[in-house]
Amino acid sequence: MANKSRGLNAANKLQKRRKASKIGNKTKLKRKFDPLAGSSQAKGIVLEKVQIEAKQPNSAMRKCARVQLVKNGKQITAFMPGDGAMKLINEHDEVIIECIGGKMGRAKGDLPGVRWQVLKVNDQSLKALLGGKLEKARR
Repeated sequence: MANKSRGLNAANKLQKRRKASKIGNKTKLKRKFDPLAGSSQAKGIVLEKVQIEAKQPNSAMRKCARVQLVKNGKQITAFMPGDGAMKLINEHDEVIIECIGGKMGRAKGDLPGVRWQVLKVNDQSLKALLGGKLEKARR
């Protein structure tokens, strides 16, 4: 085991060491507990549509979907952005989800525990469907 630096000019080396170990631990944890396993997007099947109550002081019911990922079978809750998105997404639809982002990859805004959002439904952009540019594909 390598001993720590000691001496008059050791502070810089100690700081570098600490920083390196911090970064390493963070990426390992992210890989271990991330249902998307490090990827930015993933495909899943909608199991059910749910409404989640927003945190205080808001009182809205946010529209979300329980999605089972194809790659590993894990279930997650994904936010459906836009007005009328809940009408376009049905059970057993194939959706592509992405991380919402935010600070440290945590839940965004007033949605407790929701870290993902729906991008596409049956290989068609949710934004285009909401804008009326596309009609939903029959499956």
